[in-house]
Amino acid sequence: MTASRKEGIEMRAHIHVRGRVQGIFFRSNCELVANSLGLKGWVRNLPDGRVEIMVEGGEREVNELMEWCHEGPRHAKVKEVDVEWLEAVGEFSSFRVLYW
Repeated sequence: MTASRKEGIEMRAHIHVRGRVQGIFFRSNCELVANSLGLKGWVRNLPDGRVEIMVEGGEREVNELMEWCHEGPRHAKVKEVDVEWLEAVGEFSSFRVLYW
């Protein structure tokens, strides 16, 4: 599901990316993109092969990261991006990769 929100409002998105998204530097590239956009949150691999992202920031910036997720880094083959829009709670101080 792809969705957009109004610009300028702080918001939160819980994103799941499915496809060939592990073992190709998806997380580290996501971290670079998120940090360049001034976003806060995390990205991690899931045992089922998906990548999970929890991100907070401005509407425009979160939408830009979500659009990047549809392509990912060079060797990614993204099949699906699911987004759940949530209310921002301000719990993050940076954006980072989480490891199990």
